[in-house]
Amino acid sequence: MIPLSPSFPAALITPKPRFPPIVPITARLRLVSAAVSHAASVRAYLLENQNYLQPWEPLRHAAFFEPYAVAERLQGMAQRNANGEALHLLLFGRESDELIGVCNFTNIVRGAFQACHLGYSIAERSQGQGLMHEGLTAAIAHVFQNMKLHRIMANYRPENMRSARLLSRLGFQREGEAQSYLQINGAWCDHVLTALINPAER
Repeated sequence: MIPLSPSFPAALITPKPRFPPIVPITARLRLVSAAVSHAASVRAYLLENQNYLQPWEPLRHAAFFEPYAVAERLQGMAQRNANGEALHLLLFGRESDELIGVCNFTNIVRGAFQACHLGYSIAERSQGQGLMHEGLTAAIAHVFQNMKLHRIMANYRPENMRSARLLSRLGFQREGEAQSYLQINGAWCDHVLTALINPAER
């Protein structure tokens, strides 16, 4: 790297992006940036929904659920949030401290791409109530309006009709299918590829 001279024009230095604190409030939810302070809530959520989520996630060994492991992952999430490398959000009930879901905008790439990947999960007891649609609507608005990303990509297994319907309602368009795309629950699985373009940039 060539060091900048004292006379280098400040206007040519691209500042690191800074984003507003994430606490969008919807009719039923609070969306909160992941932090180590949420370790107990996240661990309880993972343990309670372990069997429900396992068919759609990589294999989770016992160590994955240990308190230290949950705290370490949250610490990494908080750091990536601060660095603008990802946006890890926890979905809490608006009038309670109950964690009902998570959503993650990861692999943020700037430059000519301005895109990321979306992943999410919701508690079994909270499914079928439109809560994930409500939360993702608010989160996506933040990603497009405040973080200024152009494209959000979300992929799902062909048999996961709940995700198919949810993404369709959110406006995601199918772009193809990838064979043997991700190792899920111990097996390589095909995935449907979808994307949502920032409506302000179409």
